[in-house]
Amino acid sequence: MSQPPSNPYPGSYPPPQQQPGGYPPPQQPGPQYGGYPSAPQQPSPQYGGQPGQQYGGYPTEQQAPQYGGGYGSEQPASPYGYLETGQPQGSPAGPPPKKKSNLGRILLITLAVVVVLCLGGAAVLWFAAKDEVGDVVDATKTRVAAPATLGGRAKVTDAELTSAADEMLAEMKKDVPDATSTAGGFYGNPAKKDLVMIAAASGVMANPKGELDTATKDLSTELAVKEFKTVEPGPLGGDARCGDGKADDVPVGVCVWADRGSLGMIITYFKSTADLQSEFVTMRGEIEQKG
Repeated sequence: MSQPPSNPYPGSYPPPQQQPGGYPPPQQPGPQYGGYPSAPQQPSPQYGGQPGQQYGGYPTEQQAPQYGGGYGSEQPASPYGYLETGQPQGSPAGPPPKKKSNLGRILLITLAVVVVLCLGGAAVLWFAAKDEVGDVVDATKTRVAAPATLGGRAKVTDAELTSAADEMLAEMKKDVPDATSTAGGFYGNPAKKDLVMIAAASGVMANPKGELDTATKDLSTELAVKEFKTVEPGPLGGDARCGDGKADDVPVGVCVWADRGSLGMIITYFKSTADLQSEFVTMRGEIEQKG
């Protein structure tokens, strides 16, 4: 009797009993054919086994992890559901406006003032070299400083306002390095809506009126001051103007002065220019010193 061939199916498909055990994991279907030439070729999986199945079960098994991933994707969906309820988002959204109160607006005004003052001061000191020495002797003796009290008001001790004043001074010193002195600070009691801010720099100015024009023009934009009116500058001389402004619904009174030796401004929050103007000359005299 002749011996059966060692490979009983040389040109055909493997026997049916090898199908379930012969197929490897879905990611490597080729090697299951035990080294047949069709294994490295990708078309082999299309007819591997019986044509009726076409690995139909196995592709669905490959999709099973994807469906599993779908279930996994449903798990992240639950947090989105919670987010839609608004519980995590709603709670932090409410408090910030209450905590800020008017402080955030005050700090924005401070920034606007620093920008105006620094730009004006830088231009002023640049042209100072063109003046004759005799014309600027008195101006060189002018200094500005933040007094211990301003119009009877103590310095504000609030940490944020104190930090803002420090930053204001740092910016002025950086942007106007030739200034002979700078002054900045807050006075009063914000809780009682009695708050005054000062910002000033000293240095020889070639054109005080021109600098005053520039400062008031910029402040008209930054603080929505519709009109600056000329006011009495007081015994220190120079020129001064005051106007009513508003910053984010906070009323402010603004007075600016300029002379040969300094440029400065005083701003009252929550009050009108009429309130500020009655104190302007006194407060300027507490900030600016000559000789």
